[in-house]
Amino acid sequence: MTVNQRVAPQAFAEHIAHLVQVIPKDPEISRAAGLFTKTLTAGGVIQAFGSGHSEAVAMEIAGRAGGLVPTNRLALRDIVLYGDAPRAELDRYDLERDPAIARTILDLAPVQEHDLFVIISNSGVNGVVVELATLVKERGHDLIAITSRAHSEAVASRHPSGRRLADLADVVLDNHAPYGDAVLPLPDGGATAPASIGAVSTITSALLAQLVVAQTVSNLLEAGEVPPVYLSVNVPEGDAHNLRLEALYAGRIRRGA
Repeated sequence: MTVNQRVAPQAFAEHIAHLVQVIPKDPEISRAAGLFTKTLTAGGVIQAFGSGHSEAVAMEIAGRAGGLVPTNRLALRDIVLYGDAPRAELDRYDLERDPAIARTILDLAPVQEHDLFVIISNSGVNGVVVELATLVKERGHDLIAITSRAHSEAVASRHPSGRRLADLADVVLDNHAPYGDAVLPLPDGGATAPASIGAVSTITSALLAQLVVAQTVSNLLEAGEVPPVYLSVNVPEGDAHNLRLEALYAGRIRRGA
């Protein structure tokens, strides 16, 4: 294979197309949807957290057109938006590696007894995600992880316990990203580590999130319930529909920055 073939956009598209065929066959998707369904039936909210690029997947779960209304997104910036941490804290390069931040995020969150947590982390080893997962389980909540088993198992945990996100979750959804995330190798240019392009984790993790939502909605419909689903705010009736449903979870879901 030539260099041009290895890094061609078509090669990336073919890799993604393969994963799109493989990932929906994962039986853990149905297990995750079962936890979603249990949570919604009990009046709970789905709490989603991701840092770095994984925050995009939390956004895919919480506040998304075609998604579930009883969802709330947690983020590193919550320590400033809802807490009293100085803005400069968000400039720390190691913020997501600091386990202490997790307790602050959780304590600031509008969490109730029946809420379910979805924590997204490709590596699954940084201090914030492992500590947040630990606290979530200590407080009795169900936990779903979206992570890369290949990457997580290839690196050491950055949490004092030595545990990884996958070690703590009730259900683990594997996004099938390789170690390092990117799938198209570049030629060796003398770098200390071989470089690749074409990261897949955001795409495949978003796919997993949407598959779980679709199965959850199917479960609710089969049970004779009306799924609380968002309309796009860019259709005429969207705002009125969404605000009416959001009012049912007043004080429990945040739609800020």
